[in-house]
Amino acid sequence: MTSRPRLATDVNYVNGLAALALLAVMAYVFFMAELGQPAGFPDGSIVASIGYAMFNMADQAAIPAESFLVAFIIIALVLDAALDGAVTLARREDDESVVTALTDGGRRLAGRGDDDRTDGASGSDGGED
Repeated sequence: MTSRPRLATDVNYVNGLAALALLAVMAYVFFMAELGQPAGFPDGSIVASIGYAMFNMADQAAIPAESFLVAFIIIALVLDAALDGAVTLARREDDESVVTALTDGGRRLAGRGDDDRTDGASGSDGGED
């Protein structure tokens, strides 16, 4: 039988007081901060301006922005490398067959391997292993 929880009486109150002091400082800064009026965007399409900036055509955009062509190309190269790495890791080293993501560590699932075939027929997917 388990006993009910007991209230701890030998605690250190310094951590709690430090947290309350930090809360008071943050609340003071938050309430005393002066925020300016919202400016908004000038007339024009923000989405089109982002698209122009992404492909280094910022001179055609209605809203001025910086060019993001280099960032776009770097992101494309990183995603391409990640896709190539995922395909490489998904292949088996012994027979170059693709391992499904639902197997346990790349081993064949029960009922799908060559060991349960008795007549030499191909697997249930109609292909060869």
